Formats: sequence, C-alpha cells, structure tokens
Amino acid sequence: MSKRGGFPGGMGGFGGMNMNNLMKQAKKMQEDMEKSQAELASKDFEATAGGGAISVKVSGEKVIKEIKIQKDVVDPDDVEMLEDLILTCVNEALRKVDSAQADQLGKFNIPGFM
Repeated sequence: MSKRGGFPGGMGGFGGMNMNNLMKQAKKMQEDMEKSQAELASKDFEATAGGGAISVKVSGEKVIKEIKIQKDVVDPDDVEMLEDLILTCVNEALRKVDSAQADQLGKFNIPGFM
C-alpha cells in the first residue's frame, strides 16, 4: 500500500520520464513554434507571371502587399488575359507562403499537425 496514493513505482506509463521535463520540452517547443511563425509572418514572398509582366508581393500572413503590372501587358481588348496573369501570380505567391510554413513548422514533427 502506498503512503500517499498515486501511482505505484512513480509515474507508471510514462516510462520513468519526469513530468516536469515533459512540460519543459512542450513549453520550449511551443516557444520555438511561435518564434518560427513570427519569422514567417515578417517575411515577404514574391511571384511573377507572364515573363515578369505581373509581380505580386505577399506577406507571410498571406496579405497582398503589392501588385505591379507592366504597361505593355495592359490590353483593353484582352482583359481576360490580364486577369488570368494576376490570378496565377497571386496564387503562386500564396503557394510559396504555404510551402515555407510547411517547411518551417514541419520540423516540429507533431503527428496530425501538418
């Protein structure tokens, strides 16, 4: 019979791992993840389309910061092409953010997280 209740032989199913160490590791991982997320949020990602005719800059928080369009790509008779170039460029910039997030946060190897 144990004196104070609890688990016989220590922490039982934790393989002898000290609960305080586990909590410290979890806290450090959380701090590292927050730091990584802040670093990503502060970065800008750029993409171009149409051979550089369109360029888009997006923040790591997926906020469009800038769209540049070369004058020679603006054709009033072919607005649809311009729209397609803009969509392609914006989607590529957002894909770069997603890819950077997956690379950065994937290193934490948390099952089911990414």
